[in-house]
Amino acid sequence: MSEPRSAPTIGQLVLSKQLQSLRESAGLSRDEAGKLLRVTAATIRRMEMSEVALKIPYVEILLSAYGLPDDERATFLELTEEAVKPGWWQRFHDVLPDWFGGYVSLEGAAKTIRCYEPHFVPGLLQTEDYARSVMAFGEVGKSDPERIERRVALRMERQKLLTRAEAPPIFWVVMDETVLRRPVGSAAVMRTQIDRLLDVAELPNVTLQIAEFASGHHPGTYSPFVLFRFSIPELPDIVYIEYLTGALYLDNARELSEHKEAMDRMVAHAESARRTKEILTDFRKEL
Repeated sequence: MSEPRSAPTIGQLVLSKQLQSLRESAGLSRDEAGKLLRVTAATIRRMEMSEVALKIPYVEILLSAYGLPDDERATFLELTEEAVKPGWWQRFHDVLPDWFGGYVSLEGAAKTIRCYEPHFVPGLLQTEDYARSVMAFGEVGKSDPERIERRVALRMERQKLLTRAEAPPIFWVVMDETVLRRPVGSAAVMRTQIDRLLDVAELPNVTLQIAEFASGHHPGTYSPFVLFRFSIPELPDIVYIEYLTGALYLDNARELSEHKEAMDRMVAHAESARRTKEILTDFRKEL
């Protein structure tokens, strides 16, 4: 049995998909591939879905069976050895839910991140105090101070990608007015958070839009979601949807298309980036 991994690296995500493509090109079913390793078809599926770590001996057997030339096989194995090394976020494994590890890996590799948030300021834009206040009430039965501080530290570490020197992602956010109207922590916490939003809105790779109550219903009213797009050809666009005890990662063409359309319509529906800055400034004066 392959070892479980809660947070696959982006390299493993890519290689796992390539393994699936190679198997299909070789005309083998998952059952047939499983027999080569003396494992079940379910284990092959988990390898191809990055739900377990890739084992070098397993990968070597599969690549040989799939007919990959020797030189390409050697390169693939070298990439696999690199991909299975833990990502930086693994040091937060004690507070990182199994279902969220993949998100952190995708976030760090994305070329574009577009999200709709109806409840809170997105994690990549939260201040420490705002994040701390959200987390204090966010996990039922898991709100001990030490755990919260570890999760805040993880969130602050993630935020570095927006200002990294090499190819920071485009981050485009549509937030409901509810995000501003729902008090999180004290008035001072909210003032500092609004200041943070105004600051990041000046970054060339960040776009903020607010959908005001007065503008009525829009396509994304139902739940928050995130759209990832990558510069890596082997990785399809992915939609991330989080719920109370887990998350969904969607790459089905129909579901992707519907979420993209909803996002495009929300962008057209929400206030412009310039008007959003004015809204934030006016709201800051009310606090």
